[in-house]
Amino acid sequence: MVIENNILKHYLQNVYFITGTAYAGKSTTVRMLAQRYDMIFCGENYHSKVSDLVATPDVQPDICYLKSLLDWKDFVLRPPEEYERWIFSVGKEAAEFEVAELISISKSKKVIVDTNIPIDVLKEISDYHRVAVMLSPQSMSVERFFDRDDPEKRFLLNVIESCENPEAVMENYRRGLALINSQKHYDEYADSGFFTVVRQDTEEDTREEVCDAVAKHFGLS
Repeated sequence: MVIENNILKHYLQNVYFITGTAYAGKSTTVRMLAQRYDMIFCGENYHSKVSDLVATPDVQPDICYLKSLLDWKDFVLRPPEEYERWIFSVGKEAAEFEVAELISISKSKKVIVDTNIPIDVLKEISDYHRVAVMLSPQSMSVERFFDRDDPEKRFLLNVIESCENPEAVMENYRRGLALINSQKHYDEYADSGFFTVVRQDTEEDTREEVCDAVAKHFGLS
């Protein structure tokens, strides 16, 4: 069954998407907007509570990769190119779960979502004033990746540190991050035509300023 994009766009009118590169402030901005404007908050990987149960290897093989993972060391030891491929494939596989979930929860209330739905799909199912792109330079998104104190990052860091020769494993993992946040992928976001915010400074607190700018773009303020 295929649902046409004009139908999806109609049912997603109450949904506001934030996408972009790592360490750009997406999660923080989504949380702040949800609190400020009483919106439903959908943080990173919010769809996993359903996709982890429903996904099957024949249809969503890359979502199911983690189900079959026997040792998380295998996850961090993958070649950088495979990690890059896997990340973007998961985003494509998860997009259908995201859309179904967002239609379900957005009937009577605005929703703000930290999403990995591909840019080309967002162009089909949403519009300019309901999508914002947040970017950070590659050096920031790679070098500061583990600076954030969240459970997923701490877990991965512990896995890397438990490996034989953790320095080499960390270097391998960072090469994967560099590919995911490469200039090629950065340009895909930057040239998308969507409203864009670029993070240039990690020292100055610009959270309120960025939140104000995105809220204005979304027509919330």
